[in-house]
Amino acid sequence: MTRLGFSDFRMVLNHRGVLAGLLSIAGIAPSQHETALVALDKFDKIGEAGVIAEFGARQIDPLAGRQLISILRNIFAWPQDAAPPSAVTINRVRLGELRDLLGPTEFAGALDELAGIADLVAETPAAEHVVVDPRLARGLSYYTGAIMEVAVPDLAGSLGGGGRYDNLVGMFLGRDVPACGFSLGLERIIVVMTEREMFPEALAGGAVDVMVMLWNDEGRGDALALASELRRGGLRVDVYPEADKLGKQFKYASSRHVPFVAILGDDERARGEVAVKDLRSAAQVPVPRAQVAAFIRGRLAPETGR
Repeated sequence: MTRLGFSDFRMVLNHRGVLAGLLSIAGIAPSQHETALVALDKFDKIGEAGVIAEFGARQIDPLAGRQLISILRNIFAWPQDAAPPSAVTINRVRLGELRDLLGPTEFAGALDELAGIADLVAETPAAEHVVVDPRLARGLSYYTGAIMEVAVPDLAGSLGGGGRYDNLVGMFLGRDVPACGFSLGLERIIVVMTEREMFPEALAGGAVDVMVMLWNDEGRGDALALASELRRGGLRVDVYPEADKLGKQFKYASSRHVPFVAILGDDERARGEVAVKDLRSAAQVPVPRAQVAAFIRGRLAPETGR
């Protein structure tokens, strides 16, 4: 995350055993824990009121549901006028609150595991990014221990997540295999980085060398054939996905910082040519089809070194 340029992300950490303890203290029956966690998993998207409404829709006792939200709110309480605490301080305070709540119960072992992870993380460069959050649920039922998500401000949902799942592999392998893993949401990461303009300019503007425009549906096959020829010529090529107004296609290519477009209309096809337009200078010239790749490469080379 830091190598990608993120500095404000948090690795949110919790434990399914700790959540089970909080649900039990709130008065939610064990038979309803799984459905309660599915509702709680939506906390960052729908907030307290939305989760309470979701509890009701799932036939969870309203008093128990409100009690759980109250418990979670109290754990998160922090004086309004206090300086922003460090992640290590947040974790110490929240773990203390959880220990007071759970006490010497069957859930104490889960809390010890959660505290152990937080203690180890405090000695690493990740210390200021990992934050204990008792609201984190990870709605999938196969998690058995610690769970985590990657969160950034102003984004409902996460950029990645995972946790411990001791029984999942055994369902398929026929023997118990403790496991822990996570995945990153690559599409979400790319979307956030694009919105925040985090990509280096050379990368943001260099994904495609030329876009083949689609004149009409009858020319779709020839447009794809031209794209293949240009790729064989060493160019990175995109094809506009449908026949559309040329102005709209030009605008799309410009928005993606594509330097050249290749226009293969009926007249160009009849003459064995391709109209090549340089979107940087607006100059457009006819080029024999067999020479298009070399023509574009020669005009890319001064800037890209390709």
